[in-house]
Amino acid sequence: MLKYRKGLNDMPPYDGTDKFYNIKVNANECNMAMPPIVAERLMARLQSVPINRYPGEEYDNLVDQIARNFKLQPENVFLGNGSSELIEKIFYCFGGSKAKKIVFPDPSFSMYHIYAQAAQADAVTVPLETDFTLDIDKFVTAINDNNAALAVLCNPNNPTGGALPVSDIQYILDNIKTTTAFLLDEAYVEFYGRSAVSLLKDYPNLIICRTFSKAYGLAGARVGYMLAARPVVAMIGKSFMPYHMNSLSLATADICYQMRQEFVPHIQIMISERKRMAEQIKQLPGFAVFPSETNFLLVHVNDQPELVELFEKNDVGVRFFSPDNKRLKDYIRISMGTREENDTWFGLMKAFSEGRG
Repeated sequence: MLKYRKGLNDMPPYDGTDKFYNIKVNANECNMAMPPIVAERLMARLQSVPINRYPGEEYDNLVDQIARNFKLQPENVFLGNGSSELIEKIFYCFGGSKAKKIVFPDPSFSMYHIYAQAAQADAVTVPLETDFTLDIDKFVTAINDNNAALAVLCNPNNPTGGALPVSDIQYILDNIKTTTAFLLDEAYVEFYGRSAVSLLKDYPNLIICRTFSKAYGLAGARVGYMLAARPVVAMIGKSFMPYHMNSLSLATADICYQMRQEFVPHIQIMISERKRMAEQIKQLPGFAVFPSETNFLLVHVNDQPELVELFEKNDVGVRFFSPDNKRLKDYIRISMGTREENDTWFGLMKAFSEGRG
C-alpha cells in the first residue's frame, strides 16, 4: 500500500467539473464578454508573448503596474494563480500544527476550512449573527483568546454578500495582537468600492488579496495578487515554486489592468442588476434576500430543493447548499448574469412562488 501524507485521506475532494447550463449563475463569474477594445489590444499583445521563455518580464510588468496604482513598491506585491492560490499559501505559511489557530467567520468562503486542514492548522470559526452580520467584538475576542497565528475576513463576504466599512477593519486591527497576521480577502471589492488598502502603511500585519476573476471576468486565466509589507511578501513568496504563473495569463491580466476603466461599465451593470433583482425578489412571498455589496445575492427560500430542481429542469445553474450545512441549507446564491438571463431565472422563481400560493 502506498504511504500517503498523514491526513490526506480525510481531505474532501474538490470537484472542479461543472455541468454546462444554458444560464450559468452559480459561480459568481462575469457573464459579459470582454470589452471589444480590450479584446483587440489583448490579441495584439498575445502575439508577441515569448512563450518559449519563462515568465519573467510579464510577471514584473503586472507587479509594477499594480504597485504604481496603489502607490506601493514592487516588493509589496505578489501574484498568484487567482487569489485562491495566494490564500492557500498564506494559510500554509501561518499553519503547520494544531497549535496554530486560524480564525475566520462562518459562513464565509468554503475553501477556508479546506485550506486550514491542508495547512494542518486548527480552524476556529466565529458564527455570523442571524442576519449574517459579523459582531466584530466577538471576532476580535476569538482572535485574541486563541492567540491566532492568522485571522481571515472576506470583505465583502462570500456567500452572504455583506460588507464591513473600512473603519471596522481598522478597529479589528487596532484590537488584535500585532503578532497575528490579518488576511483581508477583497475578491469582490470592485463591486463595493471601499478597500482597506490605505491601512497597509500603518499595519504591517495586514495582508490584502484580490482577484481578476470577478470584476474583470478572467476566471479562466487564474490571476490574483497580494498586497502586504515587504517582509511579509518575502516570507510568503518562499512557499511558491519558481515561475509559478504562465506568460499568457500574466499578459492578459496586464492588458486588462492597463485598461481597467473599460470594465467600469460592466461593474456598474452588475451592481445595477443586483439592486434590480433584489427589489424584485423582495416582492415574492416566501423569499427573503440579504443585503449584498457583491455581484451575487443570497436568497432564503422555503422548499429550497424543489426550487433548485425547477432551475435544473430549465437549464439554469444556481449555487445551492447541502442539507448538512445547517446555516445555509434553505438558501441559494445567485450570481448576476445578463439582464435577459436574470429575467429568465426570476421568472422561474416567480412562477415557483405563485405555484405554492
